[in-house]
Amino acid sequence: MPTALLSGITGQDGSYLAELLLARGYEVHGLIRRASSFNTDRIDHIFGQLQLHHADLTEPERLAWLLRGIEPDEVYHLGAQSHVRVSFDTPGYTAAVTGLGTQHLLEAVFRHRPEARVYVACSSEMFGASPPPQDEATPLRPRSPYACAKVYSFHLARHYRDRGLFVSAGILFNHESERRGETFVTRKITRALARIRLGLQNRLQLGNLQARRDWGHAEDYVRAMWLMLQEQIPDDYVIATGESHSVEDFLGAACAWHEIEFPDERVEVGVQRLLRPTEVDALEGDASKARTRLGWEPRITFSELVDRMCEADYRLALGERAAAVATGGG
Repeated sequence: MPTALLSGITGQDGSYLAELLLARGYEVHGLIRRASSFNTDRIDHIFGQLQLHHADLTEPERLAWLLRGIEPDEVYHLGAQSHVRVSFDTPGYTAAVTGLGTQHLLEAVFRHRPEARVYVACSSEMFGASPPPQDEATPLRPRSPYACAKVYSFHLARHYRDRGLFVSAGILFNHESERRGETFVTRKITRALARIRLGLQNRLQLGNLQARRDWGHAEDYVRAMWLMLQEQIPDDYVIATGESHSVEDFLGAACAWHEIEFPDERVEVGVQRLLRPTEVDALEGDASKARTRLGWEPRITFSELVDRMCEADYRLALGERAAAVATGGG
């Protein structure tokens, strides 16, 4: 039975990847921050099948101790401070976790489990101001502290690969799901519209609607992570759908699902505090290398992604309303 170790297991990608690995017969270990011990909703349904360990990416000694004890065959590094807008407010913390955290983990693998295969999660945000379409050869021009930290992680992956580790870097474009955090714009939209429709919320505030992103479903993207570590030679791969849509496109599709006509007075756009100091205008990935080398293809379309998120959040809002009625609050 192969053994896998995941950082960021309580996140969106970590939960889907843990499911995939369990289905393939892996023994799955996950790193969980002490502050996240009560935030395990995404993995509660598989909790009994996982082995979880308290650790923080800022604790190199703890990471080294765990690597020696677990002896994983595969390491998936997903943990990070991953919210781009928040990184402008917490640049030091973002650098420490998202950047130096990668260094700590890769150094621990290098010293204590050098035969393991490692996946490092990088981001399309690294391309920043470089125009689309973006592939593995596109210049990196980051426009946020988060993107800068991911560029550092990306170069660390290449550095440790040059030193003999099997390290593959996934340059993943935006990927969403029903499990996306509620502070990210896609989930913020689907969650708020469901609550507005049912009278649980009065207003949705958004920033820039013109930014364009290449959106896929996280379920598809974690499959690509696994495929990378099954190859004979480690490498860098862009993972994307090859289609871009604006935030306004996403909002319009979600409004249509709820039969809300946009523009709507309950949706406020261009809110100053939600705008990034420096914006990435357009991201659209060219995943030709992953399609050819890994045999990877996205299976869930943009429309299906929006529908699944809207449906899940509508069910959630229905439960909220029922609970409010039952307690006399509605």
